[in-house]
Amino acid sequence: MTEPLDIPAIEWRRVSPKYVVVDVVGYIIFALIVLAPATLIAYFTEEPWVWAAAIALAVIFLLTIVLTPRRVKSIGYQLREDDLLFRRGIMFQRFVAIPYGRMQLVDINRGPLARALGLSELKFVTAAAASGVVIPGLPEQDAEDLRDKLVSLAESRRAGL
Repeated sequence: MTEPLDIPAIEWRRVSPKYVVVDVVGYIIFALIVLAPATLIAYFTEEPWVWAAAIALAVIFLLTIVLTPRRVKSIGYQLREDDLLFRRGIMFQRFVAIPYGRMQLVDINRGPLARALGLSELKFVTAAAASGVVIPGLPEQDAEDLRDKLVSLAESRRAGL
């Protein structure tokens, strides 16, 4: 039997609630790109199964959009003594601990809508390919401050190796 995760009772830092808008708009655009051709194909072929597929896709997109605020609320991170702990997910939670000494690059990205809302995403690159972590929806100043802090922590930890 496995032991439960022993995560300290440090308060999780959350992403900005404005990130919900960025995520929802992205899903709506993607849904339109997928559903427009599906609806046209269904209309011109007049096959019931094609209509069923288009409706099923619409329901999936609608559920995804409805659950977006809760999913965004589940995103958080903690700055611990030796690492950054990141979490996300509602049903399938993911926890990733990134040791400061293993960080090779801390990158800030800003898409057009996120930039208009004053948000950024922070991406961490380590030597392990599977540990790619992106913290979306951070206010621009918080992202820059966090990047600077993490870079200095990473440099000090690597110097101690």
